[in-house]
Amino acid sequence: MKRDTGWRKILIRCVSVALLFLLSALSFGEVLMPQSGSKTKKNGGLVIDCTHMDDGYVMIKSAKGKKKLKVRMKMGDTTLTYDLNNNGEYEVFPLQYGNGKYTFSLYKNVSGKKYSEEGKVSLTVKMDDENRAFLYPNQYVDYTPSTAAVVEAGKLCGDMKDQTEIYKAVCAYMKSHFAYDYVKAVSVKAGQLPQIDDAWNKHMGICQDLSAIMVAMLRSQGVPARLMIGTLNASTYHAWVTAVVNGQEEFFDPTAALNAVSNGSYTVERYY
Repeated sequence: MKRDTGWRKILIRCVSVALLFLLSALSFGEVLMPQSGSKTKKNGGLVIDCTHMDDGYVMIKSAKGKKKLKVRMKMGDTTLTYDLNNNGEYEVFPLQYGNGKYTFSLYKNVSGKKYSEEGKVSLTVKMDDENRAFLYPNQYVDYTPSTAAVVEAGKLCGDMKDQTEIYKAVCAYMKSHFAYDYVKAVSVKAGQLPQIDDAWNKHMGICQDLSAIMVAMLRSQGVPARLMIGTLNASTYHAWVTAVVNGQEEFFDPTAALNAVSNGSYTVERYY
C-alpha cells in the first residue's frame, strides 16, 4: 500500500507540472501558421494547395526553374499581381477579399517584360469568418513564431486577454520604439516587399516596414489586422494599418505616429 501511494503522489505531481506548463504556454496565445495539406489544384505549371481556404489563405508554387514567375489573382473587379519564387517552394497568399470566386493565373517570363500564361485555376471560397485571412502570415506580412517582432509581442501582450488592451499596447510600442528611415525612403526599389526583420533590427523603417511589423505583432496575438497600401492625400504612396478589435475596425498609421507624415485623406488601393 505504501508503494502504491508513492506512485500516486508521483503521478499527481507529474500531471500538475504538465498542467502548469500547458497553462503557461496557453497564456501567451497560439501563433497561427499556414500549413500545407493534401487538397491541391493543378493546371499547367500552377500548383495551388487549397486545403485551408476556410482559414483565408492558399499556398502556391511552380516547378523549380530559372525564369521569373508572376501570379495574378482576380476576384470580382479586383486584380492583384504578385511575384512568385522560382525555387519550387510554396508561398502563402491571402484570400483577403472574402467569400466568392477567385481565379489565379501563373505567368512565366519569356523575354524582357514579356510573360506567357502557364496555368490557371479558379476556386470558390466560403469562409465562416472572413477575418481569419488576417490572422496568418503571407508574402507581404512574412513572419514565424521565432521572428523577433512576434517574440516581443508575446512578451508585451502575453498576459492580456482583451483585444483592445493588446491593440493599445502595440500602438504605444510602435510610437516609442521606432523611427522613420528617411534614407531608405528615397532609395527603396519599386516592388520591394516589407522588410520586417531588417526594420526590427534597426528599429527603423519606411511606412510599409513599420506597418508590416505592427500587423505581425497584432496577428500573432489573435487580433486580425490588415496591411493597407494606397495613397495619402491623393499623391503620396503610403502604407498603414487597420485592425478588427472586438468587432470594431480601428485605424493606425505608424508613420504618422512618428510625425514622418501628417494624417490626411487615405485612399486604399490594396491590402494584405
